[in-house]
Amino acid sequence: MKNAGTLRMTTPTDTAIVLTRVFDAPRHLVFDAWTKPELLMRWYGARGWILVGCEVDLRIGGCWRFVSRGPDGTQMAQGGVYREIVPSDRLVYTESFDEQSYPGESLITHVFVEQRGKTTTTSTLVYPSPEARDIVINYPMKRGVGEGYDRLAVLLAEMTSH
Repeated sequence: MKNAGTLRMTTPTDTAIVLTRVFDAPRHLVFDAWTKPELLMRWYGARGWILVGCEVDLRIGGCWRFVSRGPDGTQMAQGGVYREIVPSDRLVYTESFDEQSYPGESLITHVFVEQRGKTTTTSTLVYPSPEARDIVINYPMKRGVGEGYDRLAVLLAEMTSH
């Protein structure tokens, strides 16, 4: 696959996770894939999970909500509020899960940097406590996000081949 990349995960503080991956696509397409429901529905989630609900009100103070369904029919819902939007550059929003998998809400910041037609996406997730961060890491988050990013890479390859 043209877009095979590796997800790198670090934990720079006791409440933060940083995820980094390079995609073989211009940053405006990567940003679109993070913000347009018709694209999110095609890649978001781990292998076997699909978005069955996807609402995006892409403006400062606007809300987003995703409902995912797993291979066994389990549903999971999450949502938040957009805090900062710089098209093709930066996206900041809150996130909380309906099931209260962990207490409180996290703050997610995605930064998109393009170099020679490839985009490095760096996502910083800050949780309300070290315990909340550790719950997410143990889900296993890296595998699930990595599988979703693999699906995103396939979508971006399709988008850039036309």
